[in-house]
Amino acid sequence: MNDKYLEKAKEKISDPKILAVVAAKRARQLARGAKRMVKTTDKEYLDIALLEIAEGLIEYKEPKKVD
Repeated sequence: MNDKYLEKAKEKISDPKILAVVAAKRARQLARGAKRMVKTTDKEYLDIALLEIAEGLIEYKEPKKVD
């Protein structure tokens, strides 16, 4: 895992548990053939996912709470 990508991704999604889930889901999509949203020479799906998050291409919004 690229620590530089991780630190930048943490600036976008500060909760480490949520970041892990979002990155893992995106890495799984990439592994199954989804198109990359960034140009990079990295081959690791998790690194690509973290870079996409770091660049603001993938976001997480908390769901609205139901009363």
